[in-house]
This record gives sequence, structure tokens and C-alpha cells, in this order.
Amino acid sequence: MSIVDKVKQMLGQHSDKAKEGVEKAGDKFDQRTGGKYADKVDRVQEQAEKYIDRGGGEGGQPGQHGSAGEQPGQPGQPGGTGEQPGGTGGQPY
Repeated sequence: MSIVDKVKQMLGQHSDKAKEGVEKAGDKFDQRTGGKYADKVDRVQEQAEKYIDRGGGEGGQPGQHGSAGEQPGQPGQPGGTGEQPGGTGGQPY
């Protein structure tokens, strides 16, 4: 069982704790940034809670954010640039 499978299983078993953690993390981020990104943090928290409610992305419909097999930041995906964090901005391999 891969680490991703283990995380999905834990999310399904402890969704209330996962939501609480998302909320606390967002609040801490808001506190440390003086609320500068509060609107973005709220949107991320909402999306994370939707993901948790779906059971860690299992059973998601194709084309939705967070559906199984989707990788953030890939070309052709909404909001994706294809660049990896910390990359030089060159062409992907």
C-alpha cells in the first residue's frame, strides 16, 4: 500500500480531525501573514474540505479538481503551468 493510499484511508476514517487540521493551518497562515491572503486561504480550505468529504478524492468525477490521478501544475490543467516548484522554468523533461 502506497503512502497516498494510506493517507486516503486515514482521511476516510478521521475526516473530522482532518478538517480541523485544515482549519487550524489556514488560521495560523492568516495569523502569520496578517490576513493578507485570507481570501485565498479560505478558498483552499473550502476545496480541502470538499476533498475530504469525497473520501480523499475517491469516486470523483473526471475533470474535477482533486479527482484520482490528477496532478496539480500540469500543462493543460486549469491553473497549471507545468513547472515544478523550485524549477528553473525550463522545458519539462
